Amino acid sequence: MRREVGGCECEVEGNRKGFGLHMKNDTGLNPDAGGLKESATFDRHMIAEIQRAAATGIYDIRGHGAKRRVPHFDDLVFLGASMSRYPLEGYREKCSTEVVLGDRFAKKPLHLKIPITIAGMSFGSLSAQAKESLGRGASTVGTSTTTGDGGMTPEERGHSSMLVYQLLPSRYGMNPDDLRKADAIEVVLGQGAKPGGGGMLLGQKISDRVAGMRTLPKGIDQRSACRHPDWTGPDDLAIKMIELREITDWEKPIYIKIGATRTYYDVQLAVKAGADVVVLDGMQGGTGATQDVFIEHVGIPTLPALRQAVEALQDMDMHRKVQLIVSGGIRSGADVAKALAMGADAVSIGSAALIALGDNSPTLDAEYAKLGSRAGFYDDWHEGRDPAGITTQDEELSKRLDPEVGGKRLANYLRVLTLECQTIARACGKSHVHHLEPEDLVALTIESAAMSGLPLAGTNWVPGKI
Repeated sequence: MRREVGGCECEVEGNRKGFGLHMKNDTGLNPDAGGLKESATFDRHMIAEIQRAAATGIYDIRGHGAKRRVPHFDDLVFLGASMSRYPLEGYREKCSTEVVLGDRFAKKPLHLKIPITIAGMSFGSLSAQAKESLGRGASTVGTSTTTGDGGMTPEERGHSSMLVYQLLPSRYGMNPDDLRKADAIEVVLGQGAKPGGGGMLLGQKISDRVAGMRTLPKGIDQRSACRHPDWTGPDDLAIKMIELREITDWEKPIYIKIGATRTYYDVQLAVKAGADVVVLDGMQGGTGATQDVFIEHVGIPTLPALRQAVEALQDMDMHRKVQLIVSGGIRSGADVAKALAMGADAVSIGSAALIALGDNSPTLDAEYAKLGSRAGFYDDWHEGRDPAGITTQDEELSKRLDPEVGGKRLANYLRVLTLECQTIARACGKSHVHHLEPEDLVALTIESAAMSGLPLAGTNWVPGKI
């Protein structure tokens, strides 16, 4: 479709209501020729976005997390053992990975074999086959998965040895019976991709089954609330936490999940409200769908948020007594090891888990191109036409994902992450991955040093500290 926008003729590749429009300038100018220089403030992407907004009157919606480059775990490196530290031999000396979550108040804390969990991703955003795959993969390696918004499916509960039930502001699908069936409860106050905002699920993903679970009309866009209706502050939340414990006979660990913003104070308030576990989600964390302006301009990166969370727990003398799970951009065993060294007890993965199932596969690039996207770009996948059968409610597309195959792929990936983390821990002379510590890390840039509180490599200097 061709349209005149902003005085030039453009090709508009559209989709439902203009969401995710892509515009191509048809002037034929080569900005790299003739000494032309692109504006740093009004580059071609920004100009196209202004033109798209002017043409449609609709803000852009997409899934995944922030695409901008921010200081992250890649900006940190480990100081392996040589003379001053003694490394462990990988083939002969053990490096343990187990972790216990929720032993502050709960009668039945979770005992995980690895410090890597699966983040909450809803049935609705994901297909039933994808939810089953996540449960199968996590159970194979002895870790937990999480429901997400919209309730608990039999496929997920049936194939998850440890299932965390999310309680969100929407209350979609929430009932006391499912709370009792779960192995832990996660009260979601915020998400890294959209702290302060609610989730979105477009109408084409509200199938008969999703509508029934959420008590919604089929085919109508759903927008979740941004705050819980039962409380207005931490004192009210503490009362709700007691109610949840009574409903579950004080057996289930209760997590509180926050999006990374005012992290220091939010973590301390979560502990005060009675959390067994705090889940911290940085701005690199993904989402099923929300406004692009939220994803890119609200919240702080995982790196500084993790440091603030650990400091908050230490200042309360609750570090390791209340466990800390960190999510938002975890991709490799090195990321896992760095998060643990900075003070986390475990990490949680979402986007990486979906990629392990088969999302972003280059073999499907031609089909992603038909959506106006490409493999690896995440644009327009929230609309429910994912050819991998993962982020869709289309029955024919969903059948493309075999839950047994998906579960095996995820289990393989989790094993690799664990082995990589163990490799690093042994190189630093540690017999348990939780023995990794800040002293084992240095930062490569001034920004990452300031955000993480770690010294700049080759120096003792931490920017901002005398």
